Amino acid sequence: MGERRAARSSAPKDGDRRIGRRALLIGGAAAAAGTAVFARDELGHLWWRVPGVEKPRKEGEVDFTGARWVSASEANWRRADRPDDYGIDMVVIHVTQGSFDSAVKVFQDPEHGAASHYIVRKDGHITQMIRELDVAFHAGNRQYNERSVGIEHAGFVERASSFTDEMYEASARLTARICARYDIPVDREHIIGHVEVPGTDHTDPGPHWDWDRYMRLVRQARTATARADGEESV
Repeated sequence: MGERRAARSSAPKDGDRRIGRRALLIGGAAAAAGTAVFARDELGHLWWRVPGVEKPRKEGEVDFTGARWVSASEANWRRADRPDDYGIDMVVIHVTQGSFDSAVKVFQDPEHGAASHYIVRKDGHITQMIRELDVAFHAGNRQYNERSVGIEHAGFVERASSFTDEMYEASARLTARICARYDIPVDREHIIGHVEVPGTDHTDPGPHWDWDRYMRLVRQARTATARADGEESV
């Protein structure tokens, strides 16, 4: 979500393609043209969208321990098998430009056309609405949607009071865990704001979002995560 530089409206979907006979034949056509590698990758991306094909998943399962599951409308995300079909190498930080409850409501609205994987509340509560393995329509850029996890923060870009200690700390732990899971570098090239996504007109997370503080917290949480994972493997 977030504030646009012009009038606000729901974010556009990511130009989702519909699977069909032509798409399924792309492998043979591309191979004949000498681009078999491209065809294999393309079919891998499309495979999970063939009717009747579905990766096993448990209803209500979350990717971040402690998160509460509330499902977004299926119109606001695309089924995938990440990171096997699309590699994940980025986290995109958003601000909702509204309350937590309003964000949940619009992400459940099939007419909205957008939703993020997570929403973080001012008190640090985290709700997951889309599985990380699926592509959420959150960045307004198809390629960035496919390669990223989107995290919304309930509040307003023009209000510094929106960003509490509890929110920063909970969000940092979430981002650190995502970075650990997909081996994402903890830096500003891979943890970005919605405003930094090419082709979008959003301004979030805005001037009151303390990037220095946030990145410091993510690094601390990432170190703690690595230490805990190492202890568990002993």
